[in-house]
Amino acid sequence: MGTKTVDETGAETGTEAERDEQTVDVTEAGTAAASTGEGAGPASDTEARDEADQDADEQDEADEDAEADEALAAAEESEADRDGGVGQGAAAVVSAALGLVSLTGSWVATVAAARETLVGQLETSSTASVATQVKEVYGDAWATTALVGGLFALVALIIGVFVLVRPAFGAPGKPQAAWIKSVAWAGVSLGVVGLVLAVAKYSDVLLGLPSTS
Repeated sequence: MGTKTVDETGAETGTEAERDEQTVDVTEAGTAAASTGEGAGPASDTEARDEADQDADEQDEADEDAEADEALAAAEESEADRDGGVGQGAAAVVSAALGLVSLTGSWVATVAAARETLVGQLETSSTASVATQVKEVYGDAWATTALVGGLFALVALIIGVFVLVRPAFGAPGKPQAAWIKSVAWAGVSLGVVGLVLAVAKYSDVLLGLPSTS
């Protein structure tokens, strides 16, 4: 009888110990699940949303910066185009003006011709022949006028050609304003005409000295 009681007590004690161990295991498992699963679930979702929002904000800022850079580059390019157009237009006007001056004359040519006339009068003796006097006094002055006009025409021609070919060296493919082309072509045309007339007058092919014989 005593042995049976001890055995039953030992069995009951072992069963209670196993139950306590199972209870402890279940409690620890529940705590671990609460700390790793159920409790971490909402926090993980919140962090994911925060990271997504942060990434979206960073992407928006990057897009805004890119748009700002593109707008700045476009503004700089537009300003450069305007500056280039202004310079070419001014050069075209100068070319046309110089071409017109080469045909109509200038104070430079007038002064140069008057000075040449005075030099001819001082260097020509009163006993010189009429042909010599005409050549030294009038012929040289007219040649000087033609020379100055030819220089103006040559400069007008060079500037006009430079304006016409400038787009090919600056920004190929970009069209040049029509009025710039028109004025530049006018300068080139006037320059060519003025240069031809100057050469013809300087060589006495046009309006040569009258015969003194």
